[in-house]
Amino acid sequence: MQDQELVLQIAQTLYNHKAGEIVALKVGHLTVLCDYMIIASGRTAAQVSALADDLDAMLAGEGVPLRRSEGVREGRWVVLDYGHILIHLFHRDERAFYHLDRLWADGTNEIALPFDQTLPD
Repeated sequence: MQDQELVLQIAQTLYNHKAGEIVALKVGHLTVLCDYMIIASGRTAAQVSALADDLDAMLAGEGVPLRRSEGVREGRWVVLDYGHILIHLFHRDERAFYHLDRLWADGTNEIALPFDQTLPD
């Protein structure tokens, strides 16, 4: 599976599990840390942790090993490192405070997602 296809599959999984404000960015030209970054929000710390667990299970099934994770237990800001893809899952309060979207988006690198996030839950 190609990296961008995997990014879209991750975003779709987040959407299916009711994550909010999902953003996928191609950042390889901005950093050596990763090629893609996905940022999403959960309503509660429990939901953020559950999103991390769901993603890890899905990606393990695809044969993509988790290299490192941080914050899963607390559920406020979870980072899942899959090498070429970094996933940031935030509680809404932390998302508003850190606003990583603004830091990593350069106006040309946002990946269009195949779902409409403007629809009500």
